[in-house]
Amino acid sequence: MTREDLLLSRLERYVASDAAPMHMPGHKRRTDRAEIAAFPNPFAIDITEIDGFDNLHHPEGILKDSMAWVASVYGSDRTWYLVNGSTAGVLGAIHAAADGKILMARNSHKSAYHAVILNRRPACYVYPQTIDKWGINGGISAEDVEQILAGDTKISAVFLTSPTYEGVVSDVRAIAEAAHRHGVPLIVDEAHGAHLSFRPGIRRELSSTGPAEGAFPESALSCGADVVIQSLHKTLPSLTQTAVLHLKGERIEERRLERYLQMFQSSSPSYVFMASIERCIYEMWKHGVRELEAFAGRLERIRERLAPLQNLRLAGREWVGKRAVFAVDSSRIVVSCRACFPAADGVQAVTGERLGQWLREEYHIEVEMCGADYVVAITTFMDRQEHLDRLADAFLEIDRRLVRASADDACEIAFPVAEPVWEMADALSENGETVQLEACLGRVCAEFVYIYPPGIPILAPGERVTSAAFAVLKHYRKIGLPLKGMADPEGRFIRVI
Repeated sequence: MTREDLLLSRLERYVASDAAPMHMPGHKRRTDRAEIAAFPNPFAIDITEIDGFDNLHHPEGILKDSMAWVASVYGSDRTWYLVNGSTAGVLGAIHAAADGKILMARNSHKSAYHAVILNRRPACYVYPQTIDKWGINGGISAEDVEQILAGDTKISAVFLTSPTYEGVVSDVRAIAEAAHRHGVPLIVDEAHGAHLSFRPGIRRELSSTGPAEGAFPESALSCGADVVIQSLHKTLPSLTQTAVLHLKGERIEERRLERYLQMFQSSSPSYVFMASIERCIYEMWKHGVRELEAFAGRLERIRERLAPLQNLRLAGREWVGKRAVFAVDSSRIVVSCRACFPAADGVQAVTGERLGQWLREEYHIEVEMCGADYVVAITTFMDRQEHLDRLADAFLEIDRRLVRASADDACEIAFPVAEPVWEMADALSENGETVQLEACLGRVCAEFVYIYPPGIPILAPGERVTSAAFAVLKHYRKIGLPLKGMADPEGRFIRVI
């Protein structure tokens, strides 16, 4: 290996390019911003648990005081720093809360499934609704949660993701009320909504008129959730892998939760990460509302610029009130190419992967996610205006090169309903056999299959490959979306029981 082949060299070359980062982390590499430029060289402050610097796993001094201050900023009863990302928080929260069966939104991140496997507790699912003619998951219905809880007294906790990768927010307040009526806690994976805590309404020593109405929904923490996990690095200026977990109320025992967090976090937590968490929250506490207010205005202007799109479609507030969508996060720029064809040939439909490729190769824009027929760009208040303008220009130019058939002619791929046959942990531990993907129909899966991002399993271990799931796998393979989670890196073979 030469020096040019090293990861660091590749990173240096990428940073030197003019690529517009429409993806996480939320700081967007803005070394020109004062709050980033003032952060010391990480090597200079990289220490271990030496005298005077406390211990994250047994905080008694500065870390205890720091996390107590953060809890007061957010209005939680207790907040913990997470240096292993939101994943550690999801694992810890599910272990602490689920003494019995867990009711889990089927569009949860794979880390929630990993928690179920490690905890060896049964799971049952509540399904998101599908947004008509978009092929995108909507929200989780509080009525569905209520009905499932009423029919199963063995459920000990409810888990859901809000907002989703696409910025869809469920009615967390109503879902929390349903869970609490049945005496169980609600855990919300709000990894993509760390910025929501700094919209108007959070308790802080700061006054502001706040961002434009409806630009940013309320955080789950202010809507009655018992545990909320937030990835700071996804939408705020903090280093990748930094997150926080908030606890409110007594439905989940504090000491039990802390014990599991100690198990799932590194025994050598990075002080660089913890300093990044604290500094990020400090800056947001001081200036966050003002920053989000200005950012909301910039988002409105970008959305106004994209209003003339004729073939591509920009998702927006028209989703609200439909398919259990309670609110949307305007910072997610979701653009659908569903039923679009290049005007030059009009033969092969444009996929999300192809749209993302055009953005990357022709406009030097890297989006966060390419779905089957849409792309997701993550924007934050740290984005340069020139990059937001470039994104809008690119979509408008691409739009003029396309023609659009009726959306009714598009391939409808619904989120498949799982048919569990084995418990996940048991299925995963089976040796099984490997078969070609084309021969898996009717077999019981022994591994995960998902698209990453967003990392939501199409199939989980122990689930039968139904005709609906098989259709999704075939469609994704056909349009070139890479299937992940399988032992075969090329996604041609799948392990079954």
